[in-house]
Amino acid sequence: MSSVPHRFAPVQRLLHWLMALCIITMLFIGVGMVSTVTPEYLPLILIHKTLGVALLVLVLVRLALRLHLGAPPLPADLPPAIKLGARLSHLLLYGLMIVMPLLGLGMLWAAAYPVVLYGGIEIPALLPQSDRVHTLLWNTHVYLGLAFFALVLLHLAAALFHALVRRDGVFATISPLPQRERMKPTE
Repeated sequence: MSSVPHRFAPVQRLLHWLMALCIITMLFIGVGMVSTVTPEYLPLILIHKTLGVALLVLVLVRLALRLHLGAPPLPADLPPAIKLGARLSHLLLYGLMIVMPLLGLGMLWAAAYPVVLYGGIEIPALLPQSDRVHTLLWNTHVYLGLAFFALVLLHLAAALFHALVRRDGVFATISPLPQRERMKPTE
């Protein structure tokens, strides 16, 4: 790549916002699943499994695009601690976007539940049945899900900080809206 982008590519922005919507949906469906024993449980779990696998595929595509297309630099005047926090939080977000679906799949396989997605697509089990492994993966999935939700809230707070307080253009790099040219003061 010859130049550093000033904005994420349109496909990167589209994936970001599509995945954000799916992740927030997943978090709320996850809470709904564990808090109900009504007939709505089975459709919720089907949506949760299908979205989880779709998100796993999308995050891998998104990572490949980020490696190929790059990312806009953070503002030079951003304090080093905030730059470090941004890098670490993005690594954690990407890590959790990969780990959470894998934990969910592993949890189902260890419980000997078939993983059937919308359209009847079945993912074959890659783990043997084990109650101990199922419990470990279930607990890890739940607690990392709560941590993921907290990280999403932190990410949202950082986006609002950049958009409304600093007004430093960081939010504009990922905004789904067309970038407006800044008005230059007339002389």
